[in-house]
Amino acid sequence: MDGQLIAFTPVAAGMVAMPGADFAVVVRNALDSRRAGVAAAVGVAGGLLVHTALAVAGLAAVLVAEPALLEAVQLLGGGYLLYLGARALAAAVRRPTATTDGTTDPAAAAPAGTRRPPARQGAAQSLRQGFLTNALNPKAPVLFLSLLPQFVPAGAPALPRTLLLATVIVAMALVWFPLVALLVDRLGAWLRRPSVARALEATTGALLTALGGILLVELALS
Repeated sequence: MDGQLIAFTPVAAGMVAMPGADFAVVVRNALDSRRAGVAAAVGVAGGLLVHTALAVAGLAAVLVAEPALLEAVQLLGGGYLLYLGARALAAAVRRPTATTDGTTDPAAAAPAGTRRPPARQGAAQSLRQGFLTNALNPKAPVLFLSLLPQFVPAGAPALPRTLLLATVIVAMALVWFPLVALLVDRLGAWLRRPSVARALEATTGALLTALGGILLVELALS
């Protein structure tokens, strides 16, 4: 029995399930539709595949060893999270309000023809958002390089073992994030109530904006 692989499994599960930018993007898209949420979830797993390929090929070590490259990724990642956060906050402002009986008030939703319910986006856009959010995460290469070698048995070939461990992470992401999207969709009748949807949109927007700001502040202070 592979004791190190067994020990790695809960560590990987905790890493995947930890709330962060990936989680926020999946929830935000799942509020739009089940299809959008699942597409964003698959995109997140696709981003993890990029980090997997980098780790297996040894390019993650190069990225970490070259501060300028890592800083460029951090700048892109932070800027993209700020962009997504601003979009979510703007969508929260545009969401229709509700009348006292709980129904949506079209007049309040679009006074003078300017305020409209946010349009649903396509699956391709959601897939891209999930992918870029994860692929541009500058913490991921560092995490892969610091975590995976600890679970490579002494004397074992590093390449196939690293590939196996990274595959476990991607497989867990392919299970966890679609489940999050489906759960949000399952609760859709309640979560999409105007007041609840606006609060969730604003919360995810604030979270993404904060995470993006932290990345850029860390870059400025480094």
